[in-house]
Order: sequence, then structure tokens, then C-alpha cells
Amino acid sequence: MRHDQLSSGDATADRRADYARMLDEGGDPAAAAELMEQALELTPGWPAGWFQLSQYRSRANNVAGAASALQTLLELDPDDLFGAHLKLALLGVTAVPAAPPSRYVEALFDEYADRFEISLVERLDYCIPEKLTALLRRIDTADRRYDLAVDLGCGTGLFGIEIRDRVDRLEGFDLSANMLAKAQEKGIYDLLAQADLSLGPDTSGLFADGLARHRADLVAAADVMMYLGSLDTVLLLAAELIAPLGILAFSVEEPDEGDGYILAESMRYQHSESYIRTQLAQFGFRCLATEKTAIRKDGAKRVPGILFIARRTRGKTENCDLSDRSAFLTYRSCRKRELRAS
Repeated sequence: MRHDQLSSGDATADRRADYARMLDEGGDPAAAAELMEQALELTPGWPAGWFQLSQYRSRANNVAGAASALQTLLELDPDDLFGAHLKLALLGVTAVPAAPPSRYVEALFDEYADRFEISLVERLDYCIPEKLTALLRRIDTADRRYDLAVDLGCGTGLFGIEIRDRVDRLEGFDLSANMLAKAQEKGIYDLLAQADLSLGPDTSGLFADGLARHRADLVAAADVMMYLGSLDTVLLLAAELIAPLGILAFSVEEPDEGDGYILAESMRYQHSESYIRTQLAQFGFRCLATEKTAIRKDGAKRVPGILFIARRTRGKTENCDLSDRSAFLTYRSCRKRELRAS
């Protein structure tokens, strides 16, 4: 059962909530809202009920009422399991948050894990791991192997499957424990651990238990950035993870217009190419290649996106020419000796 369908603990309130849902599905959200209000009179401390009420009021074009229900929900659920902050922003009541609530994202994917691959790959034509790997092969030399790759937001391991044959060690990190369990079943990762990409380096989990900084020569984030607004934190984490001359490969959803990032009706973020390029330069990356492509289907519509391949250009190797192949080979040789010695 989804968290927004959790029982109130009161049989009468649950029955009224069920009838409200049927009214909404029948095309009468205003009547659904009225019945949901009656259910909440019986169980005023029911977070899932307030969330449903906000949905019905919103569909009935009662913006003020929807916002009021969401504010009550936040009082009951300050961790924001239901993504009320995102909903308020979409209603135009508050500013777009720089990142979604971590608890909301975690719950979303914990619930989605069992049907994730069937829903995403078979029904929505999702193929970003294959496309990102293909672009990486074209740009970063077809025969290159990576000493250590880090798969950020690894999910069930779809990107890991694509890159495993070119990686000596593969690490995967995700916020959802259920997604990590699915990735574990594939047996392709040398390390899987929970991490929150919206947090800073010391609290994210990427460097827990003695995991070193600047340890990876490839960091990938396939279909991850759309669950973050501002990319400051995740690019800082990538800069801390990637060794000098290392590669960052990721995808974003592209907005129809404008610069910066926006929150779409899907409750995912979209990022413009100009914003990404500016952010990459700010955090010490040089963009090597981009490719515009469809991310997935959304009904009959294809969601536009952009793939990025970038190289780390600052740190210990600041001011060196990172396009110089001999410089890379010298660095990699030294890096291999360091790894063997550690």
C-alpha cells in the first residue's frame, strides 16, 4: 500500500475516504473533498487524509483550500513524507525549494522498488543507462577501463549493468534501502550503501566508514538530477569523489524554455543546458560532450533530456592541460600504484 493510502485507524473515516476516492475518480473532486473533510473530522491527526484532501481541493481548483490542507499536513508530518513543500510550490504559494524533502524521495523509491524496472523500462521506454554508456564510450575512448566507478542514485542497478564490464571496482549509492536491495540481487557491485545526495560531503554517506575522497575515475548519475533542484550539493559531492582527470556522466530533464531549474508538474526538476554548463565550470568540470535525447515517455509524450559528459579539471591538477592523453596516462599509472599500496 502506498503511504498516501495508509489507514486512519478509524473504520468509519476509512470508509468515507474510500467513497471520496471513488467520487474523485468519477470526476467530482469537489464532492470528494467534502466527504474527505468529514473523514478528517473523525481523525484530525491523519497525515495521509490531509494529503488526499489537498489533492481533491486542488483538482477542484480550490487553491487556497489545498494550500491550507498542505500546511496542516506539514504540522503533522514535519519530515514531509508526502512532498507537501513541492506541492505548495506547484500551487504557487511558496518558492520552489532547492531540493525535495529527503524523506519524500526515500519513501517514493522504497514503494517503487518492486515494480521499478517493469514500469520504467518496459512501459516508459527508459533507456538512459544504455544511452549514457554509449556516449561515454564515444567520448572517453572506446577501449578505456576504469579503476573505480561510483554510481550515484544507482537504483536497481541499471547503469551498473551497462558499465560493469569496463570497471575494476563498482560502488553504488542510493537513498532508498529497497532499491539497494534490488541492486544487491544483481551481484554486480563491489559496494552498495545508503547515501543522501542533498547533503554535504561529511553527512551524505559517500565518505562513511573510511571511504576516501577523490577515489573514483568515473562518477555517474543516470536519471538522478531531476530529483534535485539546485545542483550545488551533488556537484560538490562529485568533485570530492572524482580523482583529477576523472569523468562525470549524468542526465537531466530539459525544460521547454528559460534558464536555471524549474519544478515540473511531475514533481521532478528540469535543468537548462546553460545552467548545467555554468554549474559544471563553477565546480571544476569541463564539459566534453552533450546529447539531447528522450528520457522516457509520459503518457503519449516523450520527456526531453540532455546527457552530459564532463571531466574534472581542478584540484591537484589545476592549470594542467587535461585534454593531453599522456597526462592522463601518467596520472592513471600513479593512481594504480596508490590503489595497490592502500
